[in-house]
Amino acid sequence: MSEKENTLATKYDPKEVEDKWYKYWESHDLFKSVPDEREPYCIVIPPPNVTGVLHMGHMLNNTIQDILIRRARMEGKNALWVPGTDHASIATEAKVVKRLAEQGIRKRDLTRDEFLKHAWDWTHEHGGIILQQLRKLGASCDWSRTAFTMDETRSKSVLKVFVDLYDKGYIYRGLRMVNWDPKAQTALSNEEVIYREEKSHLYYLKYYVDGLQTLENEEQLRAEGNIIHKDEKGYYAVVATTRPETIMGDTAMCINPKDPKNQWLKGRKVIVPLVNRVINVIEDRYVEIEFGTGCLKVTPAHDPNDYVLGKTHNLETIDIFNADATISEQSPLYVGMDRMECRKVIVVDLKNAGLVEKIEDYDNKVGYSERNSDTAVEPRLCMQWFLKMKHFAEIALPCVKNDELKFHPAKYKNIYNVWLEGIQDWCISRQLWWGHRIPAYFLPTDDEDKEVYVVALNEEEALEKARKIPGYENIEASQLRHDEDALDTWFSSWLWPISLFDGINNPGNEEIKYYYPTNDLVTAPDIIFFWVARMIMAGYEYMGDMPFRNVYFTGVVRDKLGRKMSKSLGNSPDPLKLIEQFGADGVRMGLMLAAPAGNDILYDDSLCEQGRNFNNKIWNAFRLVKGWEVADVEQPEASRQAVLWFRHTLNDALATVKDHFSKFRLSDAMMNTRVLRHAAASAASVHAVHHRGAVAAPR
Repeated sequence: MSEKENTLATKYDPKEVEDKWYKYWESHDLFKSVPDEREPYCIVIPPPNVTGVLHMGHMLNNTIQDILIRRARMEGKNALWVPGTDHASIATEAKVVKRLAEQGIRKRDLTRDEFLKHAWDWTHEHGGIILQQLRKLGASCDWSRTAFTMDETRSKSVLKVFVDLYDKGYIYRGLRMVNWDPKAQTALSNEEVIYREEKSHLYYLKYYVDGLQTLENEEQLRAEGNIIHKDEKGYYAVVATTRPETIMGDTAMCINPKDPKNQWLKGRKVIVPLVNRVINVIEDRYVEIEFGTGCLKVTPAHDPNDYVLGKTHNLETIDIFNADATISEQSPLYVGMDRMECRKVIVVDLKNAGLVEKIEDYDNKVGYSERNSDTAVEPRLCMQWFLKMKHFAEIALPCVKNDELKFHPAKYKNIYNVWLEGIQDWCISRQLWWGHRIPAYFLPTDDEDKEVYVVALNEEEALEKARKIPGYENIEASQLRHDEDALDTWFSSWLWPISLFDGINNPGNEEIKYYYPTNDLVTAPDIIFFWVARMIMAGYEYMGDMPFRNVYFTGVVRDKLGRKMSKSLGNSPDPLKLIEQFGADGVRMGLMLAAPAGNDILYDDSLCEQGRNFNNKIWNAFRLVKGWEVADVEQPEASRQAVLWFRHTLNDALATVKDHFSKFRLSDAMMNTRVLRHAAASAASVHAVHHRGAVAAPR
């Protein structure tokens, strides 16, 4: 071994290399991009929450983005990877509320401005953590372009789009049944509800028929298929429900008019158990004859289907839950009790009153808040802002159907199409203070049931618009009431590929023309509806083109037992400790060894160990080359053949790798580089055999 080779350590130490070179790259602006004559290649980062810290999903997602962006640089393209963070309304507000509570401060005791000061302090303190961690991972972002969904440029973009869509007639305000998160006390969109299978119970409750002492033609009715219940207290119908705590809000019982077993109940009234409210038996074909007993309790304030029935049959709506899901004063019983505790108590009381026919085990799907995973969502009737989605679905469907915008893997194409074809209006308002405040201003009115408002970018514009409304010509700014609600976080994220280049506020600027549409998006399939579809919609609405050409969907990182990695299971390693142990490149390669597009990754530390070992072999190959001395001697035929063979092998491998990249088969592409390394080692060994250390290394 030469003296030159001896100067290099025999074992690769990433700690001596990774931080040193990353600082060099960053200090010399080697990741920076500005428009020029080259072909652009652009990726926008899925903005991590400011509440977040690096986890294995981030590691996988950002490793893939880094592979794509670095390859584009090697191809001579003007490569730009734009970083940023998301303000995460629900999650961040929950963090701030929790910290204030630890200090003995309640949110409701603060003004909005006082609370927002705490929220900004928290954001400035924690918001940059994950971006620093991405640097440790080796992410080659243009950090000079770091954006935040609530910075000035993005905030102006969001408000401008809201006003524009309202003026176009796509945004409206209405009293609708929404998904309600009782912990965060805010509305959620349908996509923010995660349904879980749970072991539950089906409670069969007795609803006695009001005033019925004797049933004429009882035998004939039974012979016709009616199932008639009777005990010493009288005749009764049986209603099966999984939620006995909602009976206080019952305003009707419904049967299917075609149901033979319940014909005897037509035109009658029944008494709500414990509550003793007399309600009508109504008829509607919505009721499933085969479910339960065919008798449905109708609670219009607490079930979306019941709400529709209530509107159809002009039923009273009784809201028995407060915003925090405790029993409200509209209920005659259990006021102030938590809904789950109420369920336990009311079942005991119903049993003691002899009002329970039976209880069965039942597998039930329960909706939970996507942000507060321990909180069951409550259907709630309230005024909210909505975006009409039919128009946006129509403009976002063709590009994916026609493969102009490609999904990798393609299986997600059908999921996307089905969702858009059955899309519902998007509830875009949130009862939060942290976020983009809705640019709507309410005017005073004497009619409590009527809202008068204007939508404007600011108070000055709102006042100008208000004075054009008959009767409000002399209104003053002090009489305007700014809407208290904030916009759904995704209402800012859907503009991300446009707002990053200021395409909303400054349409047609040099950067938006150069970088848009971006090239590839790397994301998880669980936000295909939250984010991917909506970015496509916004792209066509405001740019007339798709926001990216390809979407690469990553899989879920699971442990070797197949369980999804999570803090609660304690099966997720600390990414920074993995980097400390194996080096960033070792960890990244380890993840990619088992990361085919769209398929889940069964992670094990041994993968990172393989990555580290591979890096060490590259290091030793480098040491070998650095140790060679070039001699001016005639090249032996064996060496010439070895070089020729390796050149052919290299060209074949490059063609294969290029093909894999075109199909986003990054794991396969990496496996080919390992094959190439073995070929290089074989060619080098031929040189070594014939030259014994004096190797002519032709270029």
